[in-house]
Amino acid sequence: MKAHIVLAHPEPQSYNAHLARTARDQLERQGYSVTISDLYAMNFDPCERASHYPERIAPDRFDIQSEQRHASSTGAMPADIQEEIARLEAADLLILQYPMWWHLPPAILKGWMDRVFIYGSVYTSKKRFENGAFTGKKAMLSVTVGTSSATYDHNGRSGDISLMLWPVNFNLAYVGFDVLEPFIAYGVEAGLRYSTDKEVEGRLAGITEDMRQSIAKLSSRATIPFNRMAEWGPDGHIVADAPVYSPFIRHKKTLDLD
Repeated sequence: MKAHIVLAHPEPQSYNAHLARTARDQLERQGYSVTISDLYAMNFDPCERASHYPERIAPDRFDIQSEQRHASSTGAMPADIQEEIARLEAADLLILQYPMWWHLPPAILKGWMDRVFIYGSVYTSKKRFENGAFTGKKAMLSVTVGTSSATYDHNGRSGDISLMLWPVNFNLAYVGFDVLEPFIAYGVEAGLRYSTDKEVEGRLAGITEDMRQSIAKLSSRATIPFNRMAEWGPDGHIVADAPVYSPFIRHKKTLDLD
């Protein structure tokens, strides 16, 4: 078995980097071969731009999907993207490790998806969801947040974290992954502290152990359900008898929020 971890944090001594190493070590103890893409250490360029495609199909105007598809079909993808796709193709498991910044992933991770989930090689109109490039593989988010789980509950002041993580999980499902329930590290309190150093240290030690146990039990971890291609009609709407898994895709336009 092989696993690939994508780390999106600028500090090598950060708790996110520690969790990435913890996951790697536990996976290796279970017999996995593990690779890590440390995006900041790699100086990964998160911006899709014309200069990545010297062999342009249309030199006068940069249309991203057209150039991605042309590069995919001609074997002219940027070298860093080819390497990342090769790691994903080799891996049985993908873990995205990142901090929640302004209720979203760091920009470098969004840019990684913009560039690595390339049109043509990774997805097309027919190659997505159950027909996606990474069908049969598993993926999991591992996310750190500063405050408690209560603040990220359905009625918490930071908002429902399951909804905040939905777009990233949906991206993974879109390219074919079976998406596992996320691992969320609450109360990390990095620079801004609400607790004493001793309290934080004890909490982080507990989270580290929770991570080890979660990795050890991956085979029984729940999978997040998403609608499949067959559950959408030709107009792009969900069909009447399809199940609903999320407020993001639903039968009713107006929701009862009480």
